[in-house]
Amino acid sequence: MGTVATVDGTEIYYKDWGPRDAQPIVFHHGWPLSADDWDSQMLYFLAQGYRVIAHDRRGHGRSSQSAAGHDMDTYAADVSVLAEALDLRHAVHIGHSTGGGEVARYVARAEPGRVAKAVLVSAVPPVMVKSESNPGGLPIEVFDGFRASLAANRAQFYIEVPSGPFYGFNRPGAEVSQGLIDNWWRQGMRGAANAHYECIKAFSETDFTEDLKSIDVPVLVAHGTDDQIVPYEDAGPLSAKLLPNGRLKSYEGYPHGMLSTHPDVINPDLLAFVKE
Repeated sequence: MGTVATVDGTEIYYKDWGPRDAQPIVFHHGWPLSADDWDSQMLYFLAQGYRVIAHDRRGHGRSSQSAAGHDMDTYAADVSVLAEALDLRHAVHIGHSTGGGEVARYVARAEPGRVAKAVLVSAVPPVMVKSESNPGGLPIEVFDGFRASLAANRAQFYIEVPSGPFYGFNRPGAEVSQGLIDNWWRQGMRGAANAHYECIKAFSETDFTEDLKSIDVPVLVAHGTDDQIVPYEDAGPLSAKLLPNGRLKSYEGYPHGMLSTHPDVINPDLLAFVKE
């Protein structure tokens, strides 16, 4: 649809559908995907009369494969450039996984009037990695393993993740969608290996505690209890407690990629929150 240039010259690709005078809903994708991961939600909200926007994070999808800037501060700054370029006002920002971290960092710093509400879906805040202050987090060795697998054979790694824990297809009785697996691989392989490698540190080690505390707009925190990528107990409930105006909605047995496996349930819930 278009691109916008950031401060360092990186070109950020974005889609922008729907009436320009309608309330905008901005979608922020997870690692290592692209705006295409939001097809179901964008079509759904477009049909409801909203303006829907989704961008490819730097180094992901069709955006520039930049040498630097693969950190949450820069990701949020890139969103600010996009919001200003499109003159987005009273927007609802919805982020999945890594995109949820991006939303938290952006909304906490957004200009007054830019953001009306936010949604964190299966999102990485408050912080993923285990530490003395976050004893329930995942050991750093888990993320070191991600980096090692990516560096050794990214193409194979990007088959194994969606085939297993991302969509919960490794669970007994799971209804496996080869299309979702192939589309995950397609999106991932279009991005840059360096960006994806460095983004692992960004989504796993960034602490969003202070961001969450400072967000005063309504925020819906949606998380599946069988999330094998961002474990439920150390994410959704903790984020909701830190948000001054947050609400937790739990989905029993749903996986990390529940937006794609259960859009018939999640999409109406998102719409209800947006319309409140």
